Amino acid sequence: MDRDWAELPEHLLDSILKRLELLSDYFQFSLVCWSWYWVAKDSESQRAKMMLSCYRPPLLLISRSTNQGINTWNVYNVMSNRVLDLELKVPNKRFCGSSKGWLIAMEKDFSLTLINPFFRVKGRRKKENSIIHLPPMTPPSKGLNRWVRDCEYYAYRATISADPILDASDCTVVVIYEELGELAFLRLGKDTRWTYVDKSFSLNHDVIYAQDKFYSVDGKNGDLLAFDVPTHVNSTTAKKKKVFSNVERVAPGVKLQQQMQNYIKKYIVESNGKELLMVQRYIDLVNDERITTKIEVFELDFHKCVWKEINTLGDLALSIGDNHSVAVLASHFPGCHPNCIYFNHDHDRITRHFDGAEHHDFGIYNVQDKRFYYVGYNEQDKIFSRIYSRHATTLLRKTNRPPMWVVPSFHQL
Repeated sequence: MDRDWAELPEHLLDSILKRLELLSDYFQFSLVCWSWYWVAKDSESQRAKMMLSCYRPPLLLISRSTNQGINTWNVYNVMSNRVLDLELKVPNKRFCGSSKGWLIAMEKDFSLTLINPFFRVKGRRKKENSIIHLPPMTPPSKGLNRWVRDCEYYAYRATISADPILDASDCTVVVIYEELGELAFLRLGKDTRWTYVDKSFSLNHDVIYAQDKFYSVDGKNGDLLAFDVPTHVNSTTAKKKKVFSNVERVAPGVKLQQQMQNYIKKYIVESNGKELLMVQRYIDLVNDERITTKIEVFELDFHKCVWKEINTLGDLALSIGDNHSVAVLASHFPGCHPNCIYFNHDHDRITRHFDGAEHHDFGIYNVQDKRFYYVGYNEQDKIFSRIYSRHATTLLRKTNRPPMWVVPSFHQL
């Protein structure tokens, strides 16, 4: 006689739940049926245990479009090397960031939206607050028609300081916008208009929220900038742009040893809750295909205010792309490779548009061995199949959107 899994006693489900270590397994548990879902949701001790971990591994979202025009996103757990039996009904568009479990996108009217992918699980009823609409930014004064057609690329990168539902009063959205990589921010629930950082602090490549400040890195010189969002922003008139200039240059950039022909992308990563790392990613075009050819890692010396190159990450593993960059302790998660950087094909200013049929700059870089393992290159498939599953590799080859690393939060169950 077949067992009705929905009728298992609650104490047995609690016992199973307490043995789960991976966040993805926690989500999978909650999706078995409604009785399992409520046990997972009501297990405060297990949720608190995982919430206290500052090293929660990201899941990789991979877009998939069907001939019927249905857009869903698959969820790939790199640590366990499997595509989860879970589909997310999220718009098929480019996202300029992911942070605190939320995706960030720009709309045609130059407004931004925050989308919670785990509130939009296929087969479940969508939650009302799965999408949060923000006020529009001031439209560009030049090339307006071009940017209206190409609006999803106007926001180069974005992040948030806190969960917009759990900590709405502390949530600030910061965006790097084209064409000069300028900064703007908006305090959720407090501002009806965006505040724009002085244009002298432009050409930014990345921005993160760490240690109660926003940090951004200048893509031209590599200077590290920092600023606090004030509790009140003065403006002269309601029609005039609010401009903010209280920005500190924390550290100068890193001088290149030689003139490089590559395009260099810079990412900032917080590790151990107190350290800042900068990743320099060298991108080139080989046979009209984008490929990452070199990666360097630097650690900030807060006392001397300088970047120092490091040749090992130790037990750390980093995940970079269009997302808020993530650091995890590999030893905490079976299947995670220490001393490695997991990198996605993301938005840049040379190849511009993502084309899944031609561009597939995905892979893993071992920092200590200085060795790349690429996804999508036939000569590397035998090596890389041990890291990304065949199913995930197939999805990455077929996707027409850049995948996104997302670290879910626990109220998203």
